[in-house]
Amino acid sequence: MKNYFDLKDQVALVTGASAGLGVQMAKALASHGAKIVALARRKEKVEAVAKSISEEFGVEAIGLQCDITDTKRVDEVIEDVLSRFGHIDILVNNAGTGAVGNAEDITDQQFENEMNIDLFGTFKMARAVAKKAMIPAQYGRIINIASMYGLVGNKIAGSSPYHAAKGGVVNLTRALAAEWGKHHITVNAICPGYFYTDLTRETLNSDFFQQNAKTMIPLERYGAEGELDTAVLFLSSPMSSYVTGVNLPVDGGYTAM
Repeated sequence: MKNYFDLKDQVALVTGASAGLGVQMAKALASHGAKIVALARRKEKVEAVAKSISEEFGVEAIGLQCDITDTKRVDEVIEDVLSRFGHIDILVNNAGTGAVGNAEDITDQQFENEMNIDLFGTFKMARAVAKKAMIPAQYGRIINIASMYGLVGNKIAGSSPYHAAKGGVVNLTRALAAEWGKHHITVNAICPGYFYTDLTRETLNSDFFQQNAKTMIPLERYGAEGELDTAVLFLSSPMSSYVTGVNLPVDGGYTAM
């Protein structure tokens, strides 16, 4: 029987890996043998996450401080990782933020910050990893974490900068897939709906959000811990070599309606 998700000896970079979905996806990759480089702005937090992953799954894991909006720091981190491991096989572009507010009240600074982190930061990471590691190796798996709100609008809470940035990630994914396919690099995106994490649990359990789930989501609930794992494993696998340019909703059916 083939192990379609064998990632032994592969090196996976996961941004935004100090909490939430980033940690969940890093653990999923580690559980199938990948060496993990966890990146986040909070140095102590991301180092603790890496230590926990190494102890739990028996793989090499390191945590590095990185602000993905800082081009110089991004380049330094990629060089450091290549010096240590020699290759980077998987990039999960997960780091992001989310400005909430009525569109008419959103400031220029809020909109610009959203673009710099969610869209431009995603591009900076992809550019550096592709140029320094994946194109020379003629192999790579890039997984951008977009959002179901990169595909549709919403009436729950105003978040137009987030929608715009994640919509940009959706089409950036297509553009990079088209351009880097000749280098045997696949570029795909996952478009999650709402998932329970330590940061979202209280909000999603509120009466308002519980009613929203029953009204707006065909599965009538939000995503549980671990339900994003198979998507990231599928798109990271060497066996998924003919899948590129795909934006995969993992949203309980929200975007099907």
